[in-house]
Amino acid sequence: MNLKQYVLTALAVSALTMPWAPGVTQAAAADAAAQPATEPAPQAVSSAAAATAKTVKADAPIKVKQAKYSLKFNAKNYTKETLKLEGQDVAFRAYRDVVYTAKPASVASESMSIFIPEAYFTKGGTVNGYTAKTAPIFLPNGVGGYMPGESKEPSASERMSGGANASLVALSKGYVVAAPAVRGRTTVGDDGKTYVGKAPALLVDYKAAVRYLRHNRHRLPAGNTDRIISDGTSAGGALSALLGATGNSKEYDAELRAIGAAHERDDIFAAMAYCPITDLDHADMAYEWMFNGVNEAYQHSAPMSPLLPLKAGSMPGALKVGDAVVPLGPGPVVQGDSAAADRPDNAPVEDSSAVEMTQAERVASDQLKTLFPDYVNSLGLKDRQGRALTLDEDGTGSFADYIKSVYAASAQSALDAGEDLSALDWLTIENGMVKDVDLAKYAAWATRLKAAPAFDKFDRSAPENDEFGTTDNTPRHFTGFSLTRDKKMGATMATWDDVRRMNPMYFIGQQGVTIAPHWRIRHGAKDRDTSLAVPALLALKLQDSGYDVDFASPWGKGHAGDYDLDALFSWADGLCKAADKSKK
Repeated sequence: MNLKQYVLTALAVSALTMPWAPGVTQAAAADAAAQPATEPAPQAVSSAAAATAKTVKADAPIKVKQAKYSLKFNAKNYTKETLKLEGQDVAFRAYRDVVYTAKPASVASESMSIFIPEAYFTKGGTVNGYTAKTAPIFLPNGVGGYMPGESKEPSASERMSGGANASLVALSKGYVVAAPAVRGRTTVGDDGKTYVGKAPALLVDYKAAVRYLRHNRHRLPAGNTDRIISDGTSAGGALSALLGATGNSKEYDAELRAIGAAHERDDIFAAMAYCPITDLDHADMAYEWMFNGVNEAYQHSAPMSPLLPLKAGSMPGALKVGDAVVPLGPGPVVQGDSAAADRPDNAPVEDSSAVEMTQAERVASDQLKTLFPDYVNSLGLKDRQGRALTLDEDGTGSFADYIKSVYAASAQSALDAGEDLSALDWLTIENGMVKDVDLAKYAAWATRLKAAPAFDKFDRSAPENDEFGTTDNTPRHFTGFSLTRDKKMGATMATWDDVRRMNPMYFIGQQGVTIAPHWRIRHGAKDRDTSLAVPALLALKLQDSGYDVDFASPWGKGHAGDYDLDALFSWADGLCKAADKSKK
């Protein structure tokens, strides 16, 4: 299919989903939007992205002349270090700058640090009941905003957790910590010319890190490579979910070969995902299902578009924000004075005041909301009692009731802890029990962060458009809905292969894929970077497929992660020790 045919196909599909098209009444078009696309994706969905992109092949892996690195772990190259945690010494050995691919596109972005508790170097040494042989491996990623992920070094002070970070807590509990850096959407290759971190590079790197650990299972001084547990927040939460859902899939083999990944398995034992920004080709629909009717958005600054890099490396030297050039620093770029304390590094901008959405954005919100029920209904989901979870055309139904129950459980936990929630008009509380939730009033209380469309912006200015961009750094659409509404010349679509490979939903139940058996998914009760429906659908599909899923919406939390490390490692310990016991 050539470009002209491709765009014409997208336009044809779009006609079914445009309530305000010339000559079509809003009501009639809403009925039409509920009909399936004429070219459905391999999995029945209402996303125009699937219909328009499925016949396009993925970009061929970039061929660059690269230096070759050994995939053998060097156990002699370490430093002995100690950090304090709650007044106690946590001693460990640090193996830094371990290149985990033989032919890295970016050495800095494809290296990891491995940290091993010092106790395991003493004969018979144990920590938290683990030995050098049984110690689980904690695999955190530092991705946010689909930017390059830095290695998560142990730290006694981190903004997100409010104390020690997850890597240090993991060490204190006897885990080996393998903290890879991974490529992101602004990563420039060591050739200094090409953007090498576009989708699905970050997942390819995360898989390569797992393969490196397995390749060196007999060389590592400690760590059980059958007990690898991933962890990430926001786009990093999506990355953790992708790693857990795509184990050993052959769909990434070409990219893994291109960077010289080890020939090993890349499935993992468990995945921890905080507020995952995932299911991107349906996330705009889910967002408007939740926030339609709230017409003020707190993310309205000038679009951020990367400049060409000042030098070769993992990031460009600056970003363009409106007419200003802003150096890239360690934290988020924030307009005004409202840097939200619970937002991860590199999360999209949040402003201190809201701005009214435009008429075009309101129309898009209405249109996208009408598309969401078809998608939900196509998944055939059920709750733990076996009841079908569906939506009616108006957006109500048993799935909406399920989302209400998640928020109700969160609010109940706050009530039980003694919090006064009587001022919240979206909750019906009787005799200390949460009886009902009004989702429309909830959305007004939570406020809208992103104007419609939230993720696939018509002008391709969202971080996700950049993530799906080309190697010359041209952002692309990933839904037919937005492609056909882009007024700028030269708008293009990401390939269906890349859209698919960035969505864990397409891999659950697929033959030849090894899904992580255990999952812990969290989405804060006041998180509006994506809709609660997105992680809920992921959790439900995993649960319906027979996997162990712990899903909740913690009260008082926004778009954040690693805020409950004691609970996280209690969950992980229970799984690992039960699995070890069953093997004896």
